[in-house]
Amino acid sequence: QVQLVESGGGLVQAGDSLRLSCAASGRTFSNYAMGWFRQAPGKERAFVAAISRSAGRVDYADSVKGRFTISRDNAKNTVYLQMNSMKPEDTAVYYCAADRTTWDALGRVYDYWGQGTQVTVSS
Repeated sequence: QVQLVESGGGLVQAGDSLRLSCAASGRTFSNYAMGWFRQAPGKERAFVAAISRSAGRVDYADSVKGRFTISRDNAKNTVYLQMNSMKPEDTAVYYCAADRTTWDALGRVYDYWGQGTQVTVSS
């Protein structure tokens, strides 16, 4: 089992930048594809970004393309989400998730989740 802990959330103004971090422990981090999801109040959990185990593949929701960047540092067992030009609609609880994969593929079924970190963007 892998344990995930998100950090870096907070209150920012529209147009600001914020970087979220997700630290992993308990298993070999490089065996997992990683993803970021978010859930706004009253809404379903939504996909934000994903990255394969060796960072050979990345994917983003249309709503964040060009603004958010997912990256990982396997030496530090950490995945990041750099959020630029933030908008009020980015307000949500952001979750980090892990999917154990054999190949350098994006995650499909995420078995492990962090506790979430609140991101609030004011106008």
